[in-house]
Amino acid sequence: MKKISGLDCILLVDDDDATNFIHQMVIQRLNLDVKLQVVHNGKEALEYLTCTGKFTNEIPFPQPGIVFLDINMPIMNGWEFLEEYKKLSKEQKAKIVIAMLTTSVNPDDEKKAKNSNEILEFINKPLEEASLELLIMKYYRR
Repeated sequence: MKKISGLDCILLVDDDDATNFIHQMVIQRLNLDVKLQVVHNGKEALEYLTCTGKFTNEIPFPQPGIVFLDINMPIMNGWEFLEEYKKLSKEQKAKIVIAMLTTSVNPDDEKKAKNSNEILEFINKPLEEASLELLIMKYYRR
């Protein structure tokens, strides 16, 4: 397995189980030594990042290096997650790379993402090995 310095965990934030399965397979095919964590909405993602809610009593886990964030989800969508994410401390945000991973073809979504300081990448679903490799090269192999 390939160990990438600074990339100990990848967090998938998407409510669609089939999509999460596909994205997990793509990540596993790259043979990366990372923990894969899946949550189904922005609220669960915040709980994971802050060790609250259903993640309160978890054994300490690695902070995600990459968060793949969907836009359209129940309970808390991707945009709502970002508004709450902005409020987190610098330690909780650490060096997280947020990539919006979406099927949205709405040009306003892409424009909004590109104007966000928190979103570093805007990627169309499904996640492909080449896209993940480029993202790793850009942010983790300098």
